[in-house]
Parts: sequence; structure tokens; C-alpha cells
Amino acid sequence: MGARETVYLAGGCFWGMQKYFDQFDGILETEVGYANGPDKAPTYKEVCADSGHAETLRIVYDPEKIPFGKLLDDYFLVIDPLSVNRQGHDEGIQYRTGIYYTNDSQKAEALAYAAALEEKLGAKIAVEILPLGNFFPAEEYHQKYLDKNPGGYCHIPASYFSREKKD
Repeated sequence: MGARETVYLAGGCFWGMQKYFDQFDGILETEVGYANGPDKAPTYKEVCADSGHAETLRIVYDPEKIPFGKLLDDYFLVIDPLSVNRQGHDEGIQYRTGIYYTNDSQKAEALAYAAALEEKLGAKIAVEILPLGNFFPAEEYHQKYLDKNPGGYCHIPASYFSREKKD
């Protein structure tokens, strides 16, 4: 087995984020959940009532197959980095964007990426770059939701779900 690293990405609705990232070679596992809110496992209903948690995707990846920089490229392709607490038609604090890192190299790379993007856009981005504070797995019915419910709403265009096929 190769190397394993974990990062947590909040990018609006976590259903589409999971479907999108599951397609890439080097993604070993994904799980949707709630991150960086109070230290109490919330229910989906509590998250939707502004518990303070962000809908987040836990990604375990092999950095030799998919470097962190490519994860960032893929992430920024499917979010609006200037939007505050909103992606697509989803609005609220749980839909905020964030990169919740688990090591110093992820932190450094994410900060450098954000600085370059802000320079290019000429504006400050609304993506939080913070250490992971906590993560609580979402209820089972949310896991791989768009595989179970292909017609489910997502701000990510369906064509993006087949950009890259895994080996």
C-alpha cells in the first residue's frame, strides 16, 4: 500500500463534492460529514439550523498518485471561491468553503495557492484555510448520496462527475 494523507474540503453541498472527488485515481476513500463547528456531533437537522459546522468531505488520498496541488486544482474548479456561505442555490453557514488541513505541508501549499489565486482575481477569497478542528461523519443516507439518488441536486455540473476515470 502506498502513502496515505487526509485532508478535509468544504465546498458547499457535500453530496456533489463526494461524487466529484470519488472519480480521481489516487483517492483512496471519502466520507461526508460535519467539520469545524462546536465539539458535539450534530444531526443534519442541527447543521441546517446553523450549528456552525460546515458540510465537509474527508478525503484519504495517495500523494504519489494525486499530489495535493492537483486536489486543490480540482477543488477550486467546482467552487466559487469568492462566495460567502453559499455555493449554487445552497445558502447558509454550513455551505461555507474551507480547506481543513492535517499537516504543515498542506497548510503551506494551501496558503500559497490561495495567495496566488487572490493575486489573479484581484480579490480576497472566502475559503477558510484552517487546521481541522473536528469532524463528525454524516448520517449513512448522506454517504455516496448521488450514487444512490442520481437525480439529487448539486451545484457541481453532472458533466464534472466523469472528467477523469479511475484505473
